[in-house]
Amino acid sequence: MNAELTALKGALDQQRGHIVGNLEGLSAEDLRRPVLPSGWSCLELLRHLTVDVERFWFPGVIAGEPDVAAQLTTGAETHWYVPEGMSAEEALADYRAAIERADAVLATAVPEQEPAAWPVEIWPTWRLPDVRHIVIHVLTEVACHSGHLDAVRELVDGRTRLGGNPYGNG
Repeated sequence: MNAELTALKGALDQQRGHIVGNLEGLSAEDLRRPVLPSGWSCLELLRHLTVDVERFWFPGVIAGEPDVAAQLTTGAETHWYVPEGMSAEEALADYRAAIERADAVLATAVPEQEPAAWPVEIWPTWRLPDVRHIVIHVLTEVACHSGHLDAVRELVDGRTRLGGNPYGNG
């Protein structure tokens, strides 16, 4: 991996660790409980990051893997859906597996590489031109959701990353 993607991946890894750190120590009930007025739960956000972010952008868009690319427009298990009976441990394991696969795709990519697949059905007039822009987009989205989880964690049990009570990575 070139130096630019290595730097971007390092920042992305910090945000991924922040996501997991925000979830560590929460009960299964708290992970499934909506806290903010919009009504999503921590597990629903984690599934969004797993399916709509890690799988969508890396194996789906960058690599154009047929099984993932086919799901880009079907929305089969996307958009914050936690499958019936999926435990918190399974959801976290699936997130980690999606990251591992995303990292494998990124390891063979170059910044100027164009996406192998693009969901024109979703975005007919918008397109990210290359891997560099895709990774920046993903980093921004993961960081944004990491901040959402900061707020939720503080509302659930008062824990924050500031004031001598840090948790997780990053």
